[in-house]
Amino acid sequence: MRVNCVGAIVFDDAGRLLLIQRGRPPGEGLWSLPGGRVDAGETDAEALARELAEETGLRVAAALLAGTVDRPGPSGVTYVIRDYHAVVTGGRLRPGDDARDARWCTAADLHTLPLTDGLVTALRSWQALPD
Repeated sequence: MRVNCVGAIVFDDAGRLLLIQRGRPPGEGLWSLPGGRVDAGETDAEALARELAEETGLRVAAALLAGTVDRPGPSGVTYVIRDYHAVVTGGRLRPGDDARDARWCTAADLHTLPLTDGLVTALRSWQALPD
């Protein structure tokens, strides 16, 4: 079974990347892009806005698709994750829903935090990280 998901690549004015620490499986305890499942009848942009509000307290607007990854899940599930560039339009950063923590991360943080498998590689292949 394939499950459609979205993720957001969001930077603040200082060039820091928004990451959440996952509070539930898969990847519990690991840091990743905020996002989640696309509900029936939702567009990717709607799902992205909903998920970001739930997980980070921020309102965002989806921009261009950066790339897509397939991630294996439990019981033969494949998560098809479409990651979009997004821009903050309001709200206040705070972890919520299934996010244990949420924060703006520097390039140095990407080398010290326990990240979900393949996150940095995917972002670099999409040229989604600043130099």
